[in-house]
Parts: sequence; C-alpha cells; structure tokens
Amino acid sequence: QVQLVESGGGLVQAGGTLGLSCAASGRTFSIPAMGWFRQAPGKEREFVAAIGWSAGTTYYAESAKGRFTISRDKAKNTLYLQMSSLKPEDTAVYYCAAPRFFRATYRDGNLYDYWGQGTQVTVSS
Repeated sequence: QVQLVESGGGLVQAGGTLGLSCAASGRTFSIPAMGWFRQAPGKEREFVAAIGWSAGTTYYAESAKGRFTISRDKAKNTLYLQMSSLKPEDTAVYYCAAPRFFRATYRDGNLYDYWGQGTQVTVSS
C-alpha cells in the first residue's frame, strides 16, 4: 500500500503562483510514476501532469504546458507541482496519484491505484 498526502493548496489571484506537494509513504519503492489530476465542481476529473519516478520523464496536459512544472524528490518521496500564470479556470481540487504498475500511459486516471485526499486550489479573477 501507498499513502499520499497533498499540501499547499489555497487562494491565489489570477496570474499568481502556487506550489503543491504530495508526500508518499508505504511501499514507495514500487511506484513507477506519479501524477496530478484535478476536478472542478460539476466537471470530470482531468489529467494535469505526470512524472516517471525513476527517470523523471514528464507528461503534461495541454492546459498545463508552459505554466505548470511537475517534479519529484526521490530521497524525500515527495511529488511537486509548481503552478504559475494561474487562471480562474485552474480552480479545482487537485489530487496526486500513483499507479501500482508500469502503464502504457499515465494520462488516464483510471490506471492509477493510489490517491491522496485532494487539496483545494482557488484562483480569483
């Protein structure tokens, strides 16, 4: 089992920056990758970014490219998401997640097995 705990959400003005963290514990040595997803009220959960845990290969949704940066600290078992140029449409609950096994894609939330409790990000206009 892997436990994930997000932190760092909050309220920020449009154009501002915000950083999220996700601390992983448990059987973290088996994690092949980790990702960030978000869900806004009344909308489906959507992929934001993912990173291969070993090599650090990154994957981004089009909406995140150029504005968000995903990274990880393997020694601390911590995942990060640095968000800049935030827009009101970025308002959502952000979740970190991890799959149990290697997957053909890390953009599909249905392929993730472990999820954090989520952290609220609110961007005011």
